[in-house]
Amino acid sequence: MHGQATIFYCALAFTSFVSISYAQETIEKCVMKAYFTGDGSLTLGEIRNACSGMKIYEDEVEIAKLSITSDSTSSVGAISSRIIKERQTEFEPYVITPHKINYILPAITTDGINKEVYSGFEGYKENLEDIETKFQLSFKVPLNYESILIEGDGLYFGFTIQAWWQIYAENISKPFRETNYQPEIFYLTPLDWHPFGGNTGMIAGIEHQSNGRAQNLSRSWNRVYANFLFEKNNFALSFKPWLRLSENEKAFKLDPKGDDNPDIEDFFGHYELSMVYKWHDLEFSMSGRQNFSTSKGSSEFGFTFPLWGKLRGYATAFSGYGESMIDYNHSQTRFGLGIALSNVL
Repeated sequence: MHGQATIFYCALAFTSFVSISYAQETIEKCVMKAYFTGDGSLTLGEIRNACSGMKIYEDEVEIAKLSITSDSTSSVGAISSRIIKERQTEFEPYVITPHKINYILPAITTDGINKEVYSGFEGYKENLEDIETKFQLSFKVPLNYESILIEGDGLYFGFTIQAWWQIYAENISKPFRETNYQPEIFYLTPLDWHPFGGNTGMIAGIEHQSNGRAQNLSRSWNRVYANFLFEKNNFALSFKPWLRLSENEKAFKLDPKGDDNPDIEDFFGHYELSMVYKWHDLEFSMSGRQNFSTSKGSSEFGFTFPLWGKLRGYATAFSGYGESMIDYNHSQTRFGLGIALSNVL
């Protein structure tokens, strides 16, 4: 779990508290317009369908669920805009809703690939390349149709997979060096608080992250987290502290039931701070993790830009520990260039 991929993986928490009368006013305006300017043959059913089906009405209904009061100086920001678009299609049977950013980096380099961890595999360590391919696929599914506790809140299931592919390795069978799996369940709720004229929300969740490997290569952990989100116009910020769920120590070195990485928090830290800014059709993101007692952590920067159609260019830079689970205690600097299928926001 790192980087801008984490970044607002939920991009969701801004719901409730606008009066529905605002949306009703939109319908009334539509009806009156049809009355004065519409074709005389229009039936009541046709007017009703036209007004209730207007995209502007659909948007206003979602805005009416956002934590933006009609007398507030706050406005719909980058996160809220994404939520509005997602909620119009998230229950459609043939629609997959992005969770974190989805991308493929045909080439990502490193100043020192982690070879020591593979020393037990003959011929493998020596042939790993410092350039490989990486991709991330991430989606989320809403688990409730109606609000649970507060108007506009919700429960979601999310799943993210990351893979590092040694496609440029010549003397080994171009294996997937590492694959990370991250299922999670999270609850979102709005906050009726608008500092600096922005919007805020809170997310609470539980997640598992592992690489699905065995014995010496096995890495995993479970954690609960809170995520505070803030948006204003095209700027969004996320502060995500977490608490690791403890596991039993291994009874012996290759014990499959013991803790694979008891010191992971020394390198991953206890929180992540992320920011995103949209400027015209460009999106800039950055995130950082830190453990103040060990002075270890990481930073990551991302940049997406339009290419063609839905495809966007994606450039990223990472420095520090934990670029993957197998590398949780390995420090490196990486640069990647590729294609993004969805933005952070």
